[in-house]
Amino acid sequence: MMYKEINPSRNLQNQIHSYWEIRGDTSSNHWERIFPDGCPGLIMNLGDNCTTDNGTVKMEHGKTYLVGAMTTFKESYINENTHLIGVCLKPSAFASFFSFTSLSEIKNNTILFDKNLSFDRNHFFKDNYTNYLNQFFTDRKSTKSTRLSSVIDDIRVSRGSITIEELSKQNVISTRQLERLFNNFIGLTPKEYANIIRLQYALNLIASQKEHKSFSDIAFECGYYDHSHLTNAVKRHTGYLPSLL
Repeated sequence: MMYKEINPSRNLQNQIHSYWEIRGDTSSNHWERIFPDGCPGLIMNLGDNCTTDNGTVKMEHGKTYLVGAMTTFKESYINENTHLIGVCLKPSAFASFFSFTSLSEIKNNTILFDKNLSFDRNHFFKDNYTNYLNQFFTDRKSTKSTRLSSVIDDIRVSRGSITIEELSKQNVISTRQLERLFNNFIGLTPKEYANIIRLQYALNLIASQKEHKSFSDIAFECGYYDHSHLTNAVKRHTGYLPSLL
């Protein structure tokens, strides 16, 4: 399987993490698992029909799909005829390009995107589809603000260990309004998003080859009560035990 990531143009880097591409090959034919990162995304399927969402959704050739923010792992079946191109948006950035009632409606789900807003598949067969994607999003980019940038920054700086009450106080916003904004523009509750950021920090520590820490040390550093709570969180979000990562 071939996987690559491409940076968006400079003017889009505050809204888009990356463009990515997956191509299957003769050694494929396996389930590919991804972990939650708190970000929504878009996928264009240029290959054969692709089964995703742990076997419950089939993405058809030539169509664009909207992927909601996840709280648990997701698997897609990759074979030699798989060809997917995706866009990983930053949290709350979806509203910079599209209107949607509430992203909480598609949490953990992959749905067929509005045809009028979808990608034009013909542009992906040209020499550089990155230029097409940059233009696609630049044309749709708005200055709409969701008031969540500073809140997201606070969660990341705290590595997910900040409480919702502290977030509310630091950003001069009620907890009720904070919940509404997160549900509408990210698709997760503030607590769910903070838990994912804390999990990502823990996974990075587990995977790091530079520091040899015990799971108890990692649990303590990441704000989990103990080794058992870390294990339960990792298993819930990734489907794996920490020792298997």
